[in-house]
Amino acid sequence: MTSLSASPRGQAGDRTLPLLAYTAVTALLLIFLRGQVADGPARLLQPVLFGAFLLSLLFAYQWRAAGWAKTLVFAAGIGFVLPFMGRDNTSYFDLVIQMLIFAALALGLNIVVGLAGLLDLGYIAFFAVGAYLWGVFGSPQFGTVTGNAAFAGGVNPHLFWLFIPLAVLAAALVGVLIGLPVLKLKGDYLAIVTLGLGEVVRIFANNLGVTNGPQGIDAIQSAPVPWLNALARNLGFSEDQYRLFFLYLLVLVVIAIVILVNYRLDRSKIGRAWIAIREDEIAAQAMGVPLLRTKLLAFATGASFAGAMGVLFAAKQNFIDPKSFDYFQSIGVLSMVILGGMGNIAGVFLGAVVVTLLNLMVLPTLSEVLQQSFPNLNQNLDPSKYQRLIFGLVLVLMMLYRPEGLLPSARRKAEMHADEPAPDSIAEQNALEGDTGSEVYSPGLSTIKENDRTGSER
Repeated sequence: MTSLSASPRGQAGDRTLPLLAYTAVTALLLIFLRGQVADGPARLLQPVLFGAFLLSLLFAYQWRAAGWAKTLVFAAGIGFVLPFMGRDNTSYFDLVIQMLIFAALALGLNIVVGLAGLLDLGYIAFFAVGAYLWGVFGSPQFGTVTGNAAFAGGVNPHLFWLFIPLAVLAAALVGVLIGLPVLKLKGDYLAIVTLGLGEVVRIFANNLGVTNGPQGIDAIQSAPVPWLNALARNLGFSEDQYRLFFLYLLVLVVIAIVILVNYRLDRSKIGRAWIAIREDEIAAQAMGVPLLRTKLLAFATGASFAGAMGVLFAAKQNFIDPKSFDYFQSIGVLSMVILGGMGNIAGVFLGAVVVTLLNLMVLPTLSEVLQQSFPNLNQNLDPSKYQRLIFGLVLVLMMLYRPEGLLPSARRKAEMHADEPAPDSIAEQNALEGDTGSEVYSPGLSTIKENDRTGSER
């Protein structure tokens, strides 16, 4: 029996040692060079070193390596390197928390857009619901609204834990209310209507007395956790860093829950129903998928993630106003989903990290270095002023050369390359499909792989 040997693409050998070596080198460079890249033109290396280290976490997820090595990389990165950098420079903590918050938002929108195929341009409205829910009750604004001196500082800060599930429910309810009148629409019409409804929420926040209008709400509290403050003190954190240390750990827990829920939904009956609706509504309905209920569930699920992260965002920022929830924020979150890889959890997470790193570290650092190096430089040449232009160019290039995203799902990648010619040989076909077998046989001949044998053959 003649066989054809194949070299499956994307199925590299064991990379345990390269993974550990890369992680160790990037972590050491980030830690020991932090002083040398703190000032002057060398600051341009900060985002390079930080981004290179974050890639180690992506490689730990993507590469084929021993389970203990992957666990070690994640544990060392999340439990030691990032907290150490945050203790040394609070801006790292702030950046990582912001990355995780936007990653959760992107994962929520991925359910609506990536799985169900419903283009929602007003998604940030659900984020605003969660943020204002805690912002009003967890700040002196509540005392102002009620006129009760007992609430001059807001409600009891221990109720912070109660407001996270309340924000989930409130955002899900708003998602259903927004979804009910618009889900009969499709494509561009759905996008325009959701954009309008999202702006309605922002306008309410800008004009209602409860939200303090355009002046916003400040002095927003966070939950007191004495034992965690004691732990932070023993680890060398200063008192003004306790809040960020607590929020860093809390956001890690929440993002882990969000990823787990996304993973389970993607492989559930509901997830398959969303994908069926995205591919062909008529065919899905013919197969018994209830369109309205399934679409509303997508809206409510995606909105619930945004509501929970809104509470954490308000607690981290200590201040919120309507400008934080405008139309461009919705576009930014949608860009994260498209850039990373629509429909793929890891890709969406990667897109959120890349966009946040570009907006909050790369461009601001470049602007500061240029201003210090060239004090008389025209202010119109400040790169931070062209943030949207630069990111727009990045998206254009992505759509031209990699429309499926940085880390696409297998289904999305197949859709975007449907017009490419089919492989010329059985070996190439198996290689493209990621067949890990050592031998490939012609059609019509039974294989001798152990897993392919029938019960009697075994």
